[in-house]
Amino acid sequence: MKRLVLIALIALAACKEEVAVAPDPVDLTPDALSFFCQMNIAEHGGPKGQIHLEGYPAPLFFAQVRDMVAYLKSPERDADITAIYVSDMSVAPNWQQPGVSNWIAAEVATFVVGSNVAGGMGAREVVPFSNPADAASFIDQYGGAALTLSEIPDTEVLGPVDLGLLLETPA
Repeated sequence: MKRLVLIALIALAACKEEVAVAPDPVDLTPDALSFFCQMNIAEHGGPKGQIHLEGYPAPLFFAQVRDMVAYLKSPERDADITAIYVSDMSVAPNWQQPGVSNWIAAEVATFVVGSNVAGGMGAREVVPFSNPADAASFIDQYGGAALTLSEIPDTEVLGPVDLGLLLETPA
């Protein structure tokens, strides 16, 4: 009987699912480089993104949220994603200085997509906000639509970039 109880306990322990705890966001440092272009992020305005991968000690940083979303939609990733954070433009000091520690989880952000603003690398930006009312005010001024991360269409981040567009840089 004791042996059956022991086997049952081992079986229950084996069935227990491990719950991974998402890592905290990492403050943006002056040395942070953008994943795709390896340029210094601090030299470029607009919101930023960071993706944490399982087994990697540091996150991948992105100079534009658009680039981060493109990475998420790409099938060519090295590891499972454990956390995704974006600059919270609801509390950012300004467009040129989006903040170093005001990160929010991407899955709870409201993203303005299709606005007439350029991100840090000159392409049309996907702009994250923690407060939907701030996103609505941004839309009133620069256009676009408010979407969740999962609603952002591939065409907004994977299509060609027309650098001839006259995009604005918010103050």
